[in-house]
Amino acid sequence: MKITRRKALQLGAFAGGALLLPTGLERISYAQTAVNKFTLPFRRPPVLQPVRSDAQTDYYEITMRKAQVEILPGKSTEIWGYNGITPGPTIIQRAGRQSVVRFINNSLGVPTSTHLHGMASLPQYDGYAEDLTFPGYYKDYYYPNNRAATLWYHDHAIHATARNVYMGLAGMYIVQDQTELDLPLPKGEYDVPLIIQDKQFATNGSLIFDDQGEKSQFGDVIVVNGVPWPRMEVARRKYRFRALNGSISRSYQLSLSTGDSFLMIGTDAGLKPAPVAVKNFRFASGERYEFVIDFSKYPIGTQIILRNTNPKNNDEYSGRTNEIMRFDVVRDAPDDSSVPSQLRAFTPLLASQAVRTREFRYERTNGLWVINGKVWDVNRVDGAPQFGDIEIWRLYNNSGGWFHPIHLHLIDCQILDRNGRAPFSYEVGWKDVFYVGENESIRVIGKFGPNTGKYMQHCHNTVHEDHDMMSQFEVLQ
Repeated sequence: MKITRRKALQLGAFAGGALLLPTGLERISYAQTAVNKFTLPFRRPPVLQPVRSDAQTDYYEITMRKAQVEILPGKSTEIWGYNGITPGPTIIQRAGRQSVVRFINNSLGVPTSTHLHGMASLPQYDGYAEDLTFPGYYKDYYYPNNRAATLWYHDHAIHATARNVYMGLAGMYIVQDQTELDLPLPKGEYDVPLIIQDKQFATNGSLIFDDQGEKSQFGDVIVVNGVPWPRMEVARRKYRFRALNGSISRSYQLSLSTGDSFLMIGTDAGLKPAPVAVKNFRFASGERYEFVIDFSKYPIGTQIILRNTNPKNNDEYSGRTNEIMRFDVVRDAPDDSSVPSQLRAFTPLLASQAVRTREFRYERTNGLWVINGKVWDVNRVDGAPQFGDIEIWRLYNNSGGWFHPIHLHLIDCQILDRNGRAPFSYEVGWKDVFYVGENESIRVIGKFGPNTGKYMQHCHNTVHEDHDMMSQFEVLQ
């Protein structure tokens, strides 16, 4: 349904008061969190089972509701969760089977719109920002599961995405195919999701949403799968990690305290053509990277910290955000896994194949976040490629004061160049989020399909998206 900006803000205000600093309370200090880093046990979100299945389709139900949970030891925090937990349950699906997921807006008191980020859904199931489900209603979303990749689902309600996701409306969605399952990569308990987020708390344990005047929301407590600075016990063998930056605004630069490399095997849209070893990598909101760590080289008793060297324009809070979690090597285990030198067939798109180039400038103008000088307008289309067209999009950030992770719905793209130079080695592959750093210009190339219709592109610093760095394109038949 169509909704005005004024109405959206009114709806947001209906439930937004609890997210401000509560009266008479202060922002919690690090000492008050009652969390010593790396003392809480690592956990994985539960895997959601279908309520029923037929020959082609699995049917799921997820209820969005408020819940009281313990994130900080001894304190109760209200979250807005899928099935009352955050992160929400993980859906693991096979390519070629269809999913129908019923998202029920139960007790949130605010409208929602669910986007399965990375899925080539039909427009009516893409989580369009103005396609709202109001409290007391549900919507069935149909997903084709057309390729293997690590995806995630999250709220996408107009002008309220940042708040809703921050309060807990996010979960992982994994699609596997037989080609990937036949590879000797780590599997089962050694295939591990890492949903990395940052939070702020008041002294009573409640979440504080403070977007610093519609600029960014940064927290000083790092949580992984909902646990502050967890400690994960690992065996002396290889693990595959599926990392999602689920933060509202924060970007990370991840590294290992040992100085050893990550073996990068996947990008947003699935496995890379070949693995590549890197000492560190830049990681923006909405991006997914998959990597393998081989713990067999470390003796039992070794402790390895997953570190964050904060990129520019992130609040560090006196260094409290420079560590993510710790791996403790505690046992031996057999390991028949390996990482092949070739992972998936990959055909690069060439600039010469493009039928046109479009430019999109991401800027701050008159207190608003804009694309090519314009804010979101549901009645305006800012690009109309024909179905099957290959286009180059130049994504340009002319500021040194902020960065923008740009997300394109529907299609996956390849990065042609960054400031005229080759993309980082870990970025090679198919992607749907592009880290456009300070004064950076990148060119991406993609083929428009497999659907026609209207889709969004926006900054995945969702505070920027909400105010109003979002536009739409329409794929024409």
